[in-house]
Amino acid sequence: MSLPNNQEKCGTIAIVGRPNVGKSTLLNHLLGQKISITCKKPQTTRHQILGIKTEGEAQYIFVDTPGMHQNQGAVLNKHLNRAAFSALHDVDAVLWLIEPKWTLEEDWIFERLKTVEQPIVLAINKIDELANKSDILPLMERLETMRRFVHIIPISARKGLNLPELLESLKQYLPEQPFLYAEDEITNKPVRFLVSEIIREKLMRFLGEELPYAVSVEVELFKETQKLTEISAVIYVERASQKGIVIGDKGSKLKEIGTEARRDIEKLLDTKVMLRLWVKIKENWRDDEQALNNLGY
Repeated sequence: MSLPNNQEKCGTIAIVGRPNVGKSTLLNHLLGQKISITCKKPQTTRHQILGIKTEGEAQYIFVDTPGMHQNQGAVLNKHLNRAAFSALHDVDAVLWLIEPKWTLEEDWIFERLKTVEQPIVLAINKIDELANKSDILPLMERLETMRRFVHIIPISARKGLNLPELLESLKQYLPEQPFLYAEDEITNKPVRFLVSEIIREKLMRFLGEELPYAVSVEVELFKETQKLTEISAVIYVERASQKGIVIGDKGSKLKEIGTEARRDIEKLLDTKVMLRLWVKIKENWRDDEQALNNLGY
């Protein structure tokens, strides 16, 4: 039961950082449910994922942005950077995630954050991987001298370390206003989108280093019945050789991907699922603005 409107706090928070620092893992842990792709390969998040956490009188609306990176490359990469930076000026606070080390990518991001007027909370992730926790002290001392961050908090998104403290620090910057979403909502993304992301995650996990970045997924059929949900999805690749890799010997790779995706989709929907996957070629879709629009980017 929500408190009277004048006691409620509700605001938006952009989660930013370079690829593979744990933004999606953090969002999933905060929400207590998986809504964003997690994978060891960098640059897995391609969309701004909106996650909603309501706790007591506070509603946090998180925007999980694509990883910021200097390599502009394909049109898709430029789009991902635009998506990440555009989120910074339309939120109430920024949560910048880094690892326990400072890289040239952080220098690049820091320069671009200088134009951001919103308060920036800096979270140092993956502290559980440090053999000696005191090793983080020199970095924290350096960050303090930058005088740009309202809070600096060491965390582990994977282990959940210091996440209550992180939420409490962000709560200070939520405006006093009624909740924008129902208290049981955790995302504004449609189910078809979440399904396509689950399939894409399995592609990321089961394919080689380069090929996952040349694939995209589109759900063409989503039909719910009393007994099961029927889903048909198309996996787009850029070349015929890639199509063979995704399908595998006698369809073995595609079957493996489909089996793992179906299990996660059944958990998401809490129902039996019949999943059909097709592989089609859409040449150079990552460099084609029209193709990116058609695929939901």
